[in-house]
Amino acid sequence: MSPHDRAEEDGPETLVSLDPRTGEVVGRHPVHGPDEVAAVVREARSAGEWWAGLGFAGRARRLADWRRLLVRRLDELAALVCAETGKPLDDARLELVMVVDHLHWAARNAERVLRRRRVPSGLLMYNHVASLEYLPLGVVGVIGPWNYPAFTPMGSIAYALAAGNAVVFKPSELTPGVGEWLAASFAEVVPEQPVFSVVTGFGPTGAALCRSDVDKIAFTGSTATGKRVMAACAENLTPVLIECGGKDALIVDEDADLDAAAEAALWGAMSNAGQTCVGVERVYVVEPLADRFVELLVARAAGLRPGGEPGADLGPITMPAQVDVIRRHVCDALDGGARAVVGSRDSVRPPYVEPVVLVDAPEDSPAVAEETFGPVVVVNRVSDVDEAVRRVNASGYGLGGAVFSRSRGAELARRVRAGMVAVNSVLSFVAVPALPFGGVGDSGFGRIHGEDGLREFARAQAVTRRRFAAVLHPMTFDRGSRTVRRLVRLVRLLHGR
Repeated sequence: MSPHDRAEEDGPETLVSLDPRTGEVVGRHPVHGPDEVAAVVREARSAGEWWAGLGFAGRARRLADWRRLLVRRLDELAALVCAETGKPLDDARLELVMVVDHLHWAARNAERVLRRRRVPSGLLMYNHVASLEYLPLGVVGVIGPWNYPAFTPMGSIAYALAAGNAVVFKPSELTPGVGEWLAASFAEVVPEQPVFSVVTGFGPTGAALCRSDVDKIAFTGSTATGKRVMAACAENLTPVLIECGGKDALIVDEDADLDAAAEAALWGAMSNAGQTCVGVERVYVVEPLADRFVELLVARAAGLRPGGEPGADLGPITMPAQVDVIRRHVCDALDGGARAVVGSRDSVRPPYVEPVVLVDAPEDSPAVAEETFGPVVVVNRVSDVDEAVRRVNASGYGLGGAVFSRSRGAELARRVRAGMVAVNSVLSFVAVPALPFGGVGDSGFGRIHGEDGLREFARAQAVTRRRFAAVLHPMTFDRGSRTVRRLVRLVRLLHGR
């Protein structure tokens, strides 16, 4: 039974979240319509003004209180994440550790990044003081995914709050409880105003948020849904930050540490049951190392087992419809000539999928060209790393990637068309709060995390202030006939050589 089915049985005003491992009810939540969403945004507007008025120091203190609360109750939230996604307990704990680290970084660095600063005035405006600062947008709408229901949206929520905005969060219909828990915990340390609010529901609720009076939408989800979000936001010229999926690849160069590469490829492909936007779905290995790499990967992958218990290696496929996508990708690749060296067609057993490692899959097969979002990885051999880079960059996606090479990892990373690349590791850029996170192409645009992530949720305001009268003042109708000619001579003298 899906949340949609359950919602229809209980009436149009109810959203029920289910444990994907058992089908048991985790919680019941309202389905907010356009009028209710608009009302929440209106309340957030005034709350945001109050929040912005606290200043950087005041907000940092409140966010530090929230961080400490999250740490104290980490296991409580981890249990809820497990219940709504089915992921193993330690995976949920790891997700929340990263939440805490990013929240700490955003609160600690917001003032340094966004505060008013002087900038050079230049030749024409030498008699002016020029300054730049980044002011809060007002209200930021966040539409989050289900695969990392705390960490991924918090990449927008924490940074938007640190920048001085109110936030209205629409969590996935599969994980509404996590969203409500986050907002309720924030309200414990900021009880005065609804600075961080949640609206729950299905697609129409998200569309209503896009069409509401928010000042920006930060969306994480599929490319197809991202385009619909952009279309809805375009009606009011609401700016958007779009983080869509990926088809990330790992390149294994001829001088790579094969043991480390195989271990990393397995984690990148199979962690969270492959339900990771920056997960490794393709591996390109230079020909001389391919057989040995596959042996090492198979030996590691063969021992992984999915299950519903907290200590399982892999949890279930959280979104039931994704099982059909995974099955189609595996079967199509095998029908096209690929070989399964781990798993088979029978590895897809809803709600679980056992690890599948395919080799020599056609480059035009869905398993290579489309996002699978399951514990499936394709390993293809290439003649050299130049061919590997060409194949990696042939994808329309460009989110993350990885390169294993002892001598030229940084060089190869620069050639990969992606927003983030890890050298001799996988996914490490996700856990560095100072680094921006986002992609290009079908993977979207805009950045969360880091300084760029703070600036995404602020508006730049440039200010000039005249200090004294200029000797040459060209920006007036009283400038005289020789003023501009003198300026031209000065520019030629200073900049024409």
